[in-house]
Amino acid sequence: MTSPDPTVHRDPWYSLYALLSAMDAEIEKVYVEHGIQGVRPRFAYPLIRLAHTGPLTIRELAESLDRSHSAISQTVAAMRKEGLVTSEPGPDARTRRIDLTERGRSMVPFLEAEWRATHATVAELDREVPYAMTTVVEEVRRALERRPMRERILHHLVEPTR
Repeated sequence: MTSPDPTVHRDPWYSLYALLSAMDAEIEKVYVEHGIQGVRPRFAYPLIRLAHTGPLTIRELAESLDRSHSAISQTVAAMRKEGLVTSEPGPDARTRRIDLTERGRSMVPFLEAEWRATHATVAELDREVPYAMTTVVEEVRRALERRPMRERILHHLVEPTR
């Protein structure tokens, strides 16, 4: 016997995912309105960092941004495709050094301004809503430090009988 489909009810993560996607889409509109094509909001952080550090390996860039190697590797591939960064062999055969192209470098002043404006907007939103989202995120992070997500899931997990 099969159980009822648990996906028929709205995913509790949907609202957060939809909100973040909508916010990113709005940031992307700002880019397009300013004549910046082919740049996604997730590119801003690594592009700005590379402008300030100079060339880094993917691992160094990931560590400096507190992101996973895999996520930064995918982002670098997308940025390379848009002509924003170059990738050359690193100090050993397993690494690649990432640097800005002239196109990438030319966008950094605008991206830094947008970064600051976005952070000001988040602060404005935090003052406007009854529960500051930055506070809520920090409280959820602390709760998960006290009791990790894995433990919480396992507590609620009811395995199907065979």
